[in-house]
Amino acid sequence: MNRLAQIFRRILLLGFAVCMVEAAEVVPDPPPVRMPIVDLDKVEIAITRVADSLYVLEGQGGKITVLTGPDGVLVVDSQFAQLTDKIVAAIRTFSDQPIRFLINTHVHADHTGGNENLARLGAAIFSRDQLRARLAHPSPGAFGRVAPPAPAKALPVVTYDGPVTLHLNGEDVQLIPVREAHTDGDTLVRFPRADVMAVGDYYRSVGYPFVDIFNGGTLEGLLAGLGMTIDLAGPNTKIIPGHGPIVDRKAVIAQRDFVLAMRDRMLPLVSKGMSFDQVLAANLTANSGIQVPDGAYPAEQFVWWMYVELLRAQRSASHSAK
Repeated sequence: MNRLAQIFRRILLLGFAVCMVEAAEVVPDPPPVRMPIVDLDKVEIAITRVADSLYVLEGQGGKITVLTGPDGVLVVDSQFAQLTDKIVAAIRTFSDQPIRFLINTHVHADHTGGNENLARLGAAIFSRDQLRARLAHPSPGAFGRVAPPAPAKALPVVTYDGPVTLHLNGEDVQLIPVREAHTDGDTLVRFPRADVMAVGDYYRSVGYPFVDIFNGGTLEGLLAGLGMTIDLAGPNTKIIPGHGPIVDRKAVIAQRDFVLAMRDRMLPLVSKGMSFDQVLAANLTANSGIQVPDGAYPAEQFVWWMYVELLRAQRSASHSAK
């Protein structure tokens, strides 16, 4: 065997070895999510007034924020399609103006499911570029499942990847991109005059924080999003999460600090090469001293996505060092 053939053979063997190592490091399947079966026909819409012309609607799924006034109605997120009639009826209890604008904070169906219905009522849908792309071309989720593409009417008609401001009803509504946090298409919707922020699911005041790695979410992006929210909030700012009670700046600081603490506890275990099951058995969340209100995403889900994120970061650093 000549010298060139020997070198080529070594390259092939090295490539095969790398593939075998990567195949052995398959990301573990996520634990199940506790999603209760809900009869949407029985869901009632609760209305909370948070400012002079700003309301929060709660039904099933993500919270909806509504800005009203003579310039028309602006809605943040749309919940599920089956609830649109109830949502519109709730809005009609405090406004008879047309629903002109709909902003999606992220791609998940409990925040975008009513898009098509509201678009047919005349709402122009706004979102990040990445969100529209994922609605049109869904990514495989856990266990390789792929959702069907959203109908054409459900797709945002105005997309952005930088800050956008809508001026209506005496408010300067700021659409602020939050990059690769809960998903890769998150938006913080800020109402500065009312001192209110609607943040979608990168902050949840119930259950553990959740990063959807199948839709581009990342640990570092989540921390950056929480940090941005903390920086923008004042002592009296009302922060409307995607799920759970309305909170203030202190609650977001507490969650940011919790995520940082869990990262610092888990990182040495991942660095030692411990498996997900071994890290889970270490019971890091139970020993944190922090009480987390119950929600759909249990501690196992939180540990899983953080484990995957730290494992990927470790592999990336290892490959970069070679």
